[in-house]
Amino acid sequence: MSTISVAIKKDHEEIKEYANNIRSATDDDTKRRWQNQFTWELARHSIGEELVIYPAFATHLGAKGQEIANKNRSEHQSVKEALKRFQNLNPTSPAFLPTLGALMSDLDAHIKEEENDDLPALETALQTADNESMAQSFGRTKAFVPSRSHPSAPDKPPFETVVGLMAAPMDHLADLFRKFPDKTASPNPSTK
Repeated sequence: MSTISVAIKKDHEEIKEYANNIRSATDDDTKRRWQNQFTWELARHSIGEELVIYPAFATHLGAKGQEIANKNRSEHQSVKEALKRFQNLNPTSPAFLPTLGALMSDLDAHIKEEENDDLPALETALQTADNESMAQSFGRTKAFVPSRSHPSAPDKPPFETVVGLMAAPMDHLADLFRKFPDKTASPNPSTK
């Protein structure tokens, strides 16, 4: 069984890999495919954390955990706004790579603090079974949340859940018409 740290770190690695694939792509079609994959993963990851992990901080770490959750929600809001700008850019835009660079700079700082401080603090307060259950819940939740950034949506329960459930079907339908990389588990197998 996986722990929540393992699940979160796996997503972080994939997000970094997709950003690197965008940077190293040699044509606009490949950049667009990796841009879609990057957006798909980062949007789902962020909302999954907000729905599953952040409430657990408050539940298991009390007031300090609520502070961590609030700080991370604030950082996520900045990331969502940057992702919204990036997901709407054409790879031919002069702002394309600089926007990705700024987004990853903010995201790298967030990831480092989350992996080094926040998640270890949470895991010390969890029983093994709760940790494994949370990892499973995080994975399942990502299947039902929006796959694009919606920074104007509420970021606190229960409203984030309601808005997410309303936006997700539209995002998932639009994903059917987006191109994704050939060598990854894309949300749209027909584009492989």
